Amino acid sequence: MRSKRYVIYSLIITFLEEVALAVVVLWLLPRFGINIPLWGLILMMVALGAYAHITYRLGKKALGKKPIISPEAIVGSKGKATTLLAPKGYVRVGGELWQASSISTINAGEEVIVTGIEGMALVVSPVGNDNHGSKTDAHSG
Repeated sequence: MRSKRYVIYSLIITFLEEVALAVVVLWLLPRFGINIPLWGLILMMVALGAYAHITYRLGKKALGKKPIISPEAIVGSKGKATTLLAPKGYVRVGGELWQASSISTINAGEEVIVTGIEGMALVVSPVGNDNHGSKTDAHSG
């Protein structure tokens, strides 16, 4: 059912984009002295249709993907800071880049452990820190 709604939504949006393009080329641009021939409009509409088709296929593929790991399962995982966390920055955990925050300053390249989740960001601490359980109640995923 979700796929059917996506198809209908994509078709409606593509139709509206094509109508908007036609209105701009046939009505708005001539008011500014810009006249595009009919073959130019057809070429632009075909290009817009091709673009819509490609993004539809990519979007459908992305929507159909199942999550590899649940957010709660990532707590306790180790990763590496990719930027300075003072207190916010980015870490790489399980091959994915996450926004993260930390109570202490963590330098880029330093190993971290995930201690919790706040929204869509991870809460991390440096490996070897004894505060691993201090924020595990922050599972508001």
